[in-house]
Amino acid sequence: MAAPTNATGTAGALNTFTAAELAQKLDSGEVSSVEVTQAHLDRIAAVDGGVHAFLHLNDKALETAASVDAKRKAGEKLGLLAGVPIAIKDVLCTLGMPSTAGSRILEGWVPPYDATVVARLRAANLVLLGKTNMDEFAMGSSTEFSAYGATHNPWDLDRIPGGSGGGSAAAVAAFEAPIALGSDTGGSIRQPAAVTGSVGVKPTYGGVSRYGAIALASSLDQVGPVSRTVLDAALVHDIIGGHDPRDSTSLTDTWPSFADAARAGALQENLKGLRIGVVKELDAPGFQAGVSQRFHETLAILEGAGAEIVEVSAPNFDYAVAAYYLILPAEASSNLAKFDSVRFGLRVNPVGGGTVEDVMSATREAGFGPEVKRRIILGTYALSAGYYDAYYGSAQKVRTLIQRDFAAAFAQADVLVSPAAPTTAFRLGEKVEDPLAMYLNDVTTIPANLAGIPGMSLPMGLAPEDGLPTGIQIMAPARADDRLYKLGATLERLLVDKWGHTLLSQAPALT
Repeated sequence: MAAPTNATGTAGALNTFTAAELAQKLDSGEVSSVEVTQAHLDRIAAVDGGVHAFLHLNDKALETAASVDAKRKAGEKLGLLAGVPIAIKDVLCTLGMPSTAGSRILEGWVPPYDATVVARLRAANLVLLGKTNMDEFAMGSSTEFSAYGATHNPWDLDRIPGGSGGGSAAAVAAFEAPIALGSDTGGSIRQPAAVTGSVGVKPTYGGVSRYGAIALASSLDQVGPVSRTVLDAALVHDIIGGHDPRDSTSLTDTWPSFADAARAGALQENLKGLRIGVVKELDAPGFQAGVSQRFHETLAILEGAGAEIVEVSAPNFDYAVAAYYLILPAEASSNLAKFDSVRFGLRVNPVGGGTVEDVMSATREAGFGPEVKRRIILGTYALSAGYYDAYYGSAQKVRTLIQRDFAAAFAQADVLVSPAAPTTAFRLGEKVEDPLAMYLNDVTTIPANLAGIPGMSLPMGLAPEDGLPTGIQIMAPARADDRLYKLGATLERLLVDKWGHTLLSQAPALT
């Protein structure tokens, strides 16, 4: 049999194919799920010692793959991605696998249930490869705040892969998994996607169930896909999306097929009639020069394809980071109160014994890392008597103003665009001791979470000064996620035409 060819048209190992390509090969009988799964497990064994994308591998992955192969052989009707492997961010509860949220306080904890999104993946017969590394309780922009060690960027192992979902993005970028799930509270899917050359989507708030996602900030968290192509992200979104009665914030909408939107976008000949808004406040002069250069080159490509480029202003975006870092810590301090050493998780008994309060204090001291402690203290302070109105209440008022800015911007444009991250991947350790510098990595992604609107990051080329990936962010009105996939697929095709290859095909080979 001739060697299979991947999306770049070249011969490649099974782990280099997209999820959509693997689905076709599985459906035709060209390959088996066991072969595909083994190829990815072999890749993990070969390179994850340097990348550290995974915290835990699923010891039943091959067993699941074999069962999918048996179902297919028996003629059972299967979902489109049946038999395709997927990686899961460790913030999502998984029956039979540890779910630690990157924290010592949950070390070894195995949930008694699946998160809804995980249950839907299992029902669609995808193969769970394992759990990916993350900043502790999703607090961070670099995956350096994991209690289990940092993840490294496959493009340069001395650099960060973004955060908090750096493990999922690195697994996809290193060809250890074709697709993955992440969670996005202020950019934790989109920013890692930008700096690893992958595609990441934060759906409309409520469009994907949060049941079984270990909560950071309940009004901001959203689960979404990570992939190497827009179509692959859409295929995953179609599986995990939709109403969930166990999530009180879940929307009851009937959603269109996002995969159909992506396929339509890939075939779209031009963008005439589409108004693309450039948010003035998210195109800052302080961004890395190469990021800005690639962004404006991409705008020119969109304009050349017939789109109308309009500048829009969202003046309250200047306060988004400040508002976010009051709202998030306040909600986190409440959500993390459950980790009290009594009900589940780590328990540390003080020397000589002590009261329940003493045990709780010792446990939280040992179990939480420095960034989690910092945010709990900040959030508790912001919610305390005498300060609630001055801090948390004021931040919520700013949030309303940001939502109004988005409404005004979408009155002028069908979608909005900005760089997905202000810089390429910085070096490990470079910003760990400077929390403010770390927080500013999410300056372009935070507004979408505050407003609950959907956003996508996709690769727009390598920065000329360091040869590292850059990403463009596309944002759409709430419930208009299909616009992201349609424009994203068109832009993806236009950028491949410009560069002559997919971005990840240029990634340095890992040894």
